[in-house]
Amino acid sequence: MSHFWTLMRDEFGEAYADSLARGHVLGALGNRTVRQALDQGVPPRTVWEALCEDMDVPESRRLGRDNREARGGHGGQAGA
Repeated sequence: MSHFWTLMRDEFGEAYADSLARGHVLGALGNRTVRQALDQGVPPRTVWEALCEDMDVPESRRLGRDNREARGGHGGQAGA
């Protein structure tokens, strides 16, 4: 679940992610919001995929940020 919220914040920003989760209704999830679907036991991955489809998130960004890029492109390898 924490990974889901990390993806939400990374893609949509802190404030908008929360607003989106509370107010955006997803037809693919039975006309429920993100929070409603999660509270009712829909797996976070299913919710994330439905939201990405609905919000036109490109495939390249659906798995989250590349940590190697965040660390300067070295992937944690010294001397690389």
